[in-house]
Amino acid sequence: MSAPHTAPSPAARRHLLGIAQLSLPDIHELLDRAEQAIMVSRSREKKKAALRGLTQINLFFEASTRTQASFELAGKRLGADVMNMSVANSSVKKGETLIDTAMTLNAMRPDILVVRHHSAGAVALLAQKVACSVVNAGDGAHEHPTQALLDALTIRRRKGDFSRLTVAICGDVLHSRVARSNILLLNALGARVRVIAPSTLLPSGIEQMGVEVFRRMEDGLREADVVMMLRLQRERMEGSFVPSVREYFRLYGLDAPRLALAKPDALVMHPGPMNRGVEIASGIADGPQSVIEEQVEMGVAVRMAVMEWLAGDAGANA
Repeated sequence: MSAPHTAPSPAARRHLLGIAQLSLPDIHELLDRAEQAIMVSRSREKKKAALRGLTQINLFFEASTRTQASFELAGKRLGADVMNMSVANSSVKKGETLIDTAMTLNAMRPDILVVRHHSAGAVALLAQKVACSVVNAGDGAHEHPTQALLDALTIRRRKGDFSRLTVAICGDVLHSRVARSNILLLNALGARVRVIAPSTLLPSGIEQMGVEVFRRMEDGLREADVVMMLRLQRERMEGSFVPSVREYFRLYGLDAPRLALAKPDALVMHPGPMNRGVEIASGIADGPQSVIEEQVEMGVAVRMAVMEWLAGDAGANA
């Protein structure tokens, strides 16, 4: 898949459904906006009025405490009225279709709808049926654009120019929307991207996305500037993709000897939640090279930037 380079259509700008819709100027604008949002979040007065009077609904068909809390906090810091919709207690569980849900939500006249769904393409379908802006908070194994943006922001603040960086994405690439979005974004920014995984956890045709493929951690980690670990998503696996979690850690877990193969100042990242002792050793997750906590902080800033960006565009076209 080619890197994003063309300007998005007005309809694309109204939503954030995936990284591929973003032009390079869009990406830099969002990262720059997020830098400003960091200053807001670190100040004593953490409120802006950018979304004052607007309604944000977080619609999560999949549980994700970290992502939902991040979007909620971002919306509130921008002054929005935020509602978290519990799908477990809604009529969706009683057989209501996604289209019915879209029509119901549309009648409530929200301004921003943040959606997380277990099926790839579901968020895009909702976006076609509602009048408000839609943000993809993760759809199946397809994309998770705000995670990729917050990862890029974390890297940029520590490393600067992406064109000089080698980023190794390690683990369950097959089931990872985080990996897909990061590959698209890092390629667009000019980084050299590697993926490291057993053959059973590599998507077919992954090479066509512009990455170098390694099947041994020891080979792929050499001289890497950033080591991005992925969660082993056992809930998405039907069948045996790995012999056991113990064997997986033995071959693909990030421990001190493996990290030593990367550059001495390599960053260690993880989108969370972590399976300690499965994909990453606790000593590495909590060690001096880890920026995992920083990623959480950047998540709020990026989501503030995205929603302000979308709301500003909507206001300009109203």
